Amino acid sequence: MGKTYETIFENNKKWIADKLGKDPDFFKKLAAGQTPEYLYIGCSDSRATAEELMGLKPGEVFVHRNIANVVNTLDMSSTAVIQYAVQHLKVKHIIICGHYGCGGIKAAMTPEDLGLMNPWLRTIRDVYRLHQKELDSIECEKMRYRRLVELNVQEQCINVIKMACVQQRYILDDYPIVHGWVFDMSTGNLIDLDIDFEEILHDIQKVYDLTDSSWVMSRKKNRNLL
Repeated sequence: MGKTYETIFENNKKWIADKLGKDPDFFKKLAAGQTPEYLYIGCSDSRATAEELMGLKPGEVFVHRNIANVVNTLDMSSTAVIQYAVQHLKVKHIIICGHYGCGGIKAAMTPEDLGLMNPWLRTIRDVYRLHQKELDSIECEKMRYRRLVELNVQEQCINVIKMACVQQRYILDDYPIVHGWVFDMSTGNLIDLDIDFEEILHDIQKVYDLTDSSWVMSRKKNRNLL
C-alpha cells in the first residue's frame, strides 16, 4: 500500500516534467488565475472526472462533485460553489452531469435505512416521489434506474435555477445557462438532456422569483453609466 501511495508523487514529478517540456511557462500561467466559462457539478464517482470527459484544460472548468450530483439549497458546499462561480468567476454555463450506473441513485431506490446517508438520499427519493407514476410504469429495473438518473439531473437543474444569484445574473448578462447531461460509461458518450433553461426559468419565477427588481434595475442603470 505504501508503494502505491508513493507512486502518486512519482506520477506528479512526471506530470510536471511533461507540462514544462511542452510549455516552460505552464505553471506561471496556471498560478496567474482562472477564468473558466463552465461550472461542472457532477458525481463523486471515481470513474467520471470532469476535465477528462469534457476534453478541457486546467483553468477552463470550475468543478464541484458530490454523491449523485445533488444540489440541495441547504447544502452550503454546493450553494457556495455556485454563488462564487456565478458572481465572481462569471461562468457562462452551469452543467449538472449525472451518470448511468450511479451508486447514489441505486441506493435511493432501495427502501432501507442507510444511516447517515438518509438525509442526502432523501433529495433523490423526493425526485422519485415527484415522478413515481412514470418510473413505476417502467417494468425493466435497469431502464427505471437509468430514467431516475436522468430525472435527478433535471430536478437538480431546477434547483440551480431557483437560486437568486443565478436568476439575477441571467437578467443582467443573459448568462449563465443551465444544462443537464448524463455520462454513459458503457460508451463514453456525454448525453445532453436538452434542458429548456428559459422555459423552466419562466415557469418557476411565478413562485421562485428572487431577482429583486429594484436591485436589478439599479445594477442595469449603473452599467449603462459606465
